Amino acid sequence: MKTIQAFVKIVGRFALLTLAALPGLGAADFAQEREQVLALAQMTAPPKTHVAEGFAATGGVKALFFEALPWKGKPTRVFAWLGLPEKRAGKIPGIVLVHGGGGTAFKEWVQKWNEHGYAALSIAVEGQTDQRVAKGAGATATGWKRHEWAGPERSGIYADSERSLKEQWIFHACADVVLANSLLRSLPEVEAGQIGLMGISWGGVITSTAIGIDTRFAFAIPTYGCGHLFDADNQYGRALGSNQLYREVWDPMVRLARAQLPVLWFSWPEDQHFPMDCLAACCHAAPGPRQLALIPGMRHGHQAGWNPPDSYAFADSIVRDGKPWCAQAKAELVGGKAQATFASAKTPDCATLISTTGTGFTGNRKWIESPATLAKQGNAWRASAPLPPGTTAWYMNLRCGALTASSDYQETK
Repeated sequence: MKTIQAFVKIVGRFALLTLAALPGLGAADFAQEREQVLALAQMTAPPKTHVAEGFAATGGVKALFFEALPWKGKPTRVFAWLGLPEKRAGKIPGIVLVHGGGGTAFKEWVQKWNEHGYAALSIAVEGQTDQRVAKGAGATATGWKRHEWAGPERSGIYADSERSLKEQWIFHACADVVLANSLLRSLPEVEAGQIGLMGISWGGVITSTAIGIDTRFAFAIPTYGCGHLFDADNQYGRALGSNQLYREVWDPMVRLARAQLPVLWFSWPEDQHFPMDCLAACCHAAPGPRQLALIPGMRHGHQAGWNPPDSYAFADSIVRDGKPWCAQAKAELVGGKAQATFASAKTPDCATLISTTGTGFTGNRKWIESPATLAKQGNAWRASAPLPPGTTAWYMNLRCGALTASSDYQETK
């Protein structure tokens, strides 16, 4: 609580910036708002927790509330599910889990990570519990029960940008992630230096944003969601094209250069929300080790994001080896052939070229899978395949059992 109070004092220094989201503001105003966002990282003390009455525990998974930043002059709390593996020897790694639009703190997601040996904290970032209620008074727009200590609910696509920074939903969502990290790190069973962050859809947007704020995370797995959305050729671009606050303060691209940690960018080429070119821009903006898994036909959803083995295998490789189990060394076009070289700790089964001749929004294009030749070169593997005539974009997939490792998304000239 002392850390939150100290942070509120810091925020108070910027009280004159409440109109900073409006047109006509200068670079200095945005610079001060960016400073205000980075100040969230100072909340390193664990927040006070409270028992969540009426929520049944399952094994080592229990419901709780933790105290968060005030909103509109009132104290707030975050509903969460916290789980520890039933069998453990010594300190264990951990992960903070952030839901997407229409989601909440999911007990099932915590259990999935517990089964893989991780402490997990799944948080609800819109003032809701995981209880379904009829839409209307006392419910979120997506039908979850709002609790009495609720903070802001997401309003469209950064539709609350005209509000003061400390009243905006994304500000509180990022603060919740920092506090969740501080809480998980404080547990005696958890290895503080081995805590990751995973978010799905809007949770992926939050993850992409938070890793540029809180540099304590050991790894991150933004799933679908990313930044650089102001020029996306869909609803995000239409909503954010003229939103200067998003470009200057909230786009993850603003501070991804601070993200030195290993990141798994996890998505699929047909995604209707987050296009491949925007995701690629974020991949290149984060300077730490990166791995991609772009799986055709993956689909968009919470279970579609947490069921595949890729996120768990990536986390294991970071905790065990300190680096991704597979990483692209090079991707290029040579004499009409697409080539990608991978450094992989696992022996691949096959490689596939994923390509399209379509244009426009990547989620609406037809993506073709073609077999690629796979050859071992020293300690690396090179995948190559002829590029179909008229190809506008492509990448390679390396398959190792049930796992997928992808090369960078490429656009042809």
